[in-house]
Amino acid sequence: MLYIAEPGFLWLLLLVPAILVVYGISRHLRRRALMRFGDPSLVRQLMPSWSSSKGWWHVVLFCLAFVFFVTGLSRPLIGAKLSERETRGAEIMICLDVSNSMLAQDYRPDRLSRAKLAISRLVDRLQDDRIGLVIFAGTSFVQLPVTADYISAKMFLDNVDTGSIPVQGTAIGDAIITAARGFSAQSEKSRAIIVITDGENHEDDAVAAAKTVAESGIRVYTIGVGSVQGEPIPVNGELLKDRSGQIVVTKLDEQALMDIAAAGGGSYVHAGNEEFGLNPIIDEISKMEDERLSSIVFEEYDELYMYFLGIALGIFVIEMLIGDRRAKWRMFR
Repeated sequence: MLYIAEPGFLWLLLLVPAILVVYGISRHLRRRALMRFGDPSLVRQLMPSWSSSKGWWHVVLFCLAFVFFVTGLSRPLIGAKLSERETRGAEIMICLDVSNSMLAQDYRPDRLSRAKLAISRLVDRLQDDRIGLVIFAGTSFVQLPVTADYISAKMFLDNVDTGSIPVQGTAIGDAIITAARGFSAQSEKSRAIIVITDGENHEDDAVAAAKTVAESGIRVYTIGVGSVQGEPIPVNGELLKDRSGQIVVTKLDEQALMDIAAAGGGSYVHAGNEEFGLNPIIDEISKMEDERLSSIVFEEYDELYMYFLGIALGIFVIEMLIGDRRAKWRMFR
């Protein structure tokens, strides 16, 4: 299994076609400038040692080395082997709201992106606990089954957006029931559901759902994302409007989330820009009784970046050794 640890660096690869285009344009302009001096064939005779093709060799080798260099910076990893690992910890299912209201920008860059960042940081903090992910809007489904493979968890999280659920709405109760069904048979005591949403529930009775799962020993925690004053929802560059043409404003319903957490035996936290709220909840979950959990995970990942950087360095050296003059042998003519 190949995994890119730092995919943001791959955006630099967009510079490669730009470099080739700019160089091609500069050669064209240079050729036009030389034509002002006279017949191009006569001009070439005045510069017998100049090679017209070596310029392209330079830029092509530079771009090739740049591709390997950027790939190395992105830290490609490959899974060495699968292994069974036994740990003691809790199972945590996170229910993440992906409805359009999560595009509101009272957090930067928006509610959903801020929530994903907080979950990613939480995954980095976990050690022996298992985590799963349920996404919901008008309906819900398990995006990631409960697992101790934290690298895979972050990969699945990266693919989440508001288009992941085609049915709009906010069915918090359905998400809670879906999450409760996602726990493994190994876990009986240390189970918790964390619901991350703006609390505008339009579809079902979330309080009843939280109470139902709490009766089976599952605690339900809620994190409210948004402001009580309300925020418009940008969609495709425009503010979302209702059928009457009025701008839709999404407001945090704290009372609803407090009621859900109370029914589920958990607690409610209002997400902040600095402390999103997951850390205090995880601290509370860590006080629950640990259970023995076994998981199949990629035990080791081999780093490949050094090979790519080595190849890039070799190509850079070759590029520098190629001069601008015509060689007596014809490899670069």
